[in-house]
Amino acid sequence: MEMMGLCLSLVMVMVLLPLCHGDGLSISTQNLEVSKQLERLNKPSLKSIKSPDGDIIDCVHISHQPAFDHPLFKNHTIQKRPNYHPLGQIGEKKVSNVKVKSNGGKSTVISQLWQTSGRCPEGTIPMRRTRREDLLRASSITSYGKKKHKTIPKPPPAAATSANPDIISQSGHQHAIAYVEGDKYYGAKGTMNVWEPKIDQPNEFSLSQLWILGGSFASDLNSIEAGWQVSPDLYGDNNTRLFTYWTSDAYQATGCYNLLCTGFIQINNEIAMGATIYPLSAYGANQYDISILVWKDPKEGNWWMQFGSQYVLGYWPSYLFSYLADSASMIEWGGEVVNSASDGQHTTTQMGSGHFPGEGFGKSSYFRNIEIVDGSNNLRAPKDISTFTEQSNCYDVQTGKNGDWGNYFYYGGPGRNPNCP
Repeated sequence: MEMMGLCLSLVMVMVLLPLCHGDGLSISTQNLEVSKQLERLNKPSLKSIKSPDGDIIDCVHISHQPAFDHPLFKNHTIQKRPNYHPLGQIGEKKVSNVKVKSNGGKSTVISQLWQTSGRCPEGTIPMRRTRREDLLRASSITSYGKKKHKTIPKPPPAAATSANPDIISQSGHQHAIAYVEGDKYYGAKGTMNVWEPKIDQPNEFSLSQLWILGGSFASDLNSIEAGWQVSPDLYGDNNTRLFTYWTSDAYQATGCYNLLCTGFIQINNEIAMGATIYPLSAYGANQYDISILVWKDPKEGNWWMQFGSQYVLGYWPSYLFSYLADSASMIEWGGEVVNSASDGQHTTTQMGSGHFPGEGFGKSSYFRNIEIVDGSNNLRAPKDISTFTEQSNCYDVQTGKNGDWGNYFYYGGPGRNPNCP
């Protein structure tokens, strides 16, 4: 009897002691939090499409997307199309695919991998389904889909006049960028070739994007970002994916990737944020590139995004921002990686193609035809382009200009090498 009583006591103690996991939550509490977050992120769909890469793309009614979870958006009327395009841009006509240049100079087709399995109907938007394992990879359930602080490339004071930045190297983020500042900017455009850079550690990433920046490089920084990225931590694989990001407080509390929070309002039913881009450039072979344009609608003030020559994807409402409610003060184009230096050496995570700019076309990554949108809503060549990289022996950038490519630059690198220990 005494032994039975002791066993019962031990069982009761075990039942009463919470089992903890991960960020300190008990397993039952964590399961509940994960379920709530998945329900918030994954909206009821009219159709679901299984992509060859394992993604599930849900076709969600346009009015049910995450943007409308926020009270600020309760009475928001969806703007179905921009009132104005920058001069030379046409957004009304639809095409089935985005065309890019191959190494041989001919046009070929680029799209997203999930489209080979189906398309979403009119009136819906394609949303990549968030999985339980996606949330569990994050440092916390609520931080999933958010950047860590201090991930913005800050040119040194000698090259910067509108801010008082310091070089962010201690955070492990490294860049190779071209940028302009000193004026009011109402948008930017760039065409970049698409690669699948190798990632050294799961918590590192590699991306190529453009930045639309407003305010100082302090806690009030406004940023709109768009491009392609490889991020095992965010997506659970090494696929190259289309992405966007925004913040109005330097990544502290606002903003997120893609559609993982209130913010970006998507209107397009053909392109999925966070979905795999296909095909990709190969070293010494065909080169595939994508064009991204972000501009401010002069009438409504919303910041619109266009992918390729025809896909108008959606917009960030102007009231998300403080400085960008008026204009941007800086535009940047280029690459970024995380160098966690986990073994005491520089990471081997590649930027762009993983090759230095000097190798040129077909081997190095590039941005071509980079442009800004001026106060008259005209696309034009940027003036006084500067470049910046923290460690040019690891990742570098080289600018140029010619008739076909306008203002362009090659950028990137392998990371760790004999000159980058």
